[in-house]
Amino acid sequence: MNKFAIDGKDIGDNYSPYIISEISANHNGSIQNAKDLIQLAKINGTSAVKLQTYTPDSITINSDHSNFIVDHGAWKGRKLYELYEEAHTPYEWHEELFNYAKELEITIFSSPFDRSAVELLEKLNTPAYKIASFEIVDLDLIRLCASTQKPLIISTGMASIEEIEEAYNEAIKFGSGEISLLYCISGYPTPLKEFNLLNITDMKKRFNCPVGLSDHTIGNIAAYCATALGSNILEKHITLNKDAGGPDDFFSMEPNDLKELSSNLEDIHKSIKEVNYNLTKSEIENRKYRRSLYYIKDIEKGDTVTKDSIKSARPAFGIPPKYSKSIIGKILRKNVKKHDGVNLEDFSD
Repeated sequence: MNKFAIDGKDIGDNYSPYIISEISANHNGSIQNAKDLIQLAKINGTSAVKLQTYTPDSITINSDHSNFIVDHGAWKGRKLYELYEEAHTPYEWHEELFNYAKELEITIFSSPFDRSAVELLEKLNTPAYKIASFEIVDLDLIRLCASTQKPLIISTGMASIEEIEEAYNEAIKFGSGEISLLYCISGYPTPLKEFNLLNITDMKKRFNCPVGLSDHTIGNIAAYCATALGSNILEKHITLNKDAGGPDDFFSMEPNDLKELSSNLEDIHKSIKEVNYNLTKSEIENRKYRRSLYYIKDIEKGDTVTKDSIKSARPAFGIPPKYSKSIIGKILRKNVKKHDGVNLEDFSD
């Protein structure tokens, strides 16, 4: 299936890029911030807003063991439990946030991390599910989400092609077939040089489904390149303020940047069409400014054209320069003036 729909909006090659605004931890413990982010997503033209539905206890273990301490990157030295305690969106917020998104008429769904999250999201009638990259190896979770028969987006960061195939096949087996994969590099932020965006085109051929990009880079280069390569979905973290100090704020997108992104992705999508070498309106209008041949001196009827009597120049009110050699030595059948365009009818047979 090379297209599907979420909340009535079609996703696929013939449709505008589907932009998901990821709130993640960027509410920074405030439900009002979360609402402001939903409004931000709506105002700036994104297709949907996404939450993450988990509790610290459903995603990790409260332990001081070194296994549960982040040992590199932006969160180095932090206990996983404390990090997720700070970052999670409380279950009791979900209904209010879902209702607020519906008031604003923007699609809202979430990434669940265990059965309790799926049960909550089902009660809220979520229109779709997203499997986070870190959960792609949780086949039970994939089966559970797929079995709701709702559209399922699977992010593929850190996964081998074998793991992607396994997750995809389980989703197909248990679900509706409405599946999308997101190419992703799970770095926070992601160095642009680590991307291999041609994976997007390969995944589209390999799995015959819509494919997108889950983008954690700073800036929009990856998003623009991915869209030009045929990416159908873009997921990007959004924030009210990059300097707010939350776990994800520093690599997320602020309001003005988000508006520009939405507009530019639409323009890029419109510029990608079928193979077609026919001239466009702009080209037709400008063809007259191409090069052509001109006489650079007055020449009388019966005289012979020499290489010193013609020149290739813009605009195109004469014959194309490719005829220059073939007309040298020809005899004029009429008088011509300096700067007249050269025409084939000027010469005797």
